Amino acid sequence: MRIRSIILRLSCILAFCCSAHAKTADAHLILTTEDYPPFNIVDPNNGNLSGISTEKVKEIMHRSGETYTISAYPWARAFQMARTDANTCVFSTTRMPEREAMFKWVGPLVKNNWFVFARADDTRKPKSLEDLRPYIMGIYRNDAVGEFLTSKGFKTDIANADADNPRKLLIQRFDFWATGELLGLAILKNQGLQGKIVPRFQFNQTEMYLACHPAIAPERIELFNQILKDIEHDGTAAAIEKKYK
Repeated sequence: MRIRSIILRLSCILAFCCSAHAKTADAHLILTTEDYPPFNIVDPNNGNLSGISTEKVKEIMHRSGETYTISAYPWARAFQMARTDANTCVFSTTRMPEREAMFKWVGPLVKNNWFVFARADDTRKPKSLEDLRPYIMGIYRNDAVGEFLTSKGFKTDIANADADNPRKLLIQRFDFWATGELLGLAILKNQGLQGKIVPRFQFNQTEMYLACHPAIAPERIELFNQILKDIEHDGTAAAIEKKYK
């Protein structure tokens, strides 16, 4: 009888510990992102993360009292983690109809202009997407710009990272490069290619969000969205955006 009692007590203790561990795990949020200046910026020296979206997300986490970690990965991996791993969110993620059911959404965090870039010495002067039908567009894997162009039937060449595309454009692996305006300019500046590759025209504007795994409780998502509204109204968002202009 005494042995049965001890076993029962141990079982209860184990069950309690497992339950407590599960609650702790549920409370910890994993945030994934990529290097996408000026929205998400990875310091090459120490790996620290900054940027407009990053600072807004950090402020949301701080005000909500969340425990969390932020890590940068190649975009395809960061995106997939939020699709498959509970308690995981990814940013800055373009909200598109085909992605709507994949996530629960917090935002918008920022607006993003989509641009076509060309070699500076290219004599072709496209002025619209339809002008680009005969050509091959440089994009990168799992990016919203590329998914959009592919869905519209454009011919594309896919890179693993957008930073690979300027070099591929210069050696004429494809005809034009499609990417976010500010990201494209930042990549060109980092690679010293501003004079060799230039923006041609804007073809879309989208909004980018914090996209969370569907298993995350709706009450948390609701709280995050309310805090983001507070950040917009009290001037915090404007102060963050001003730092990166």
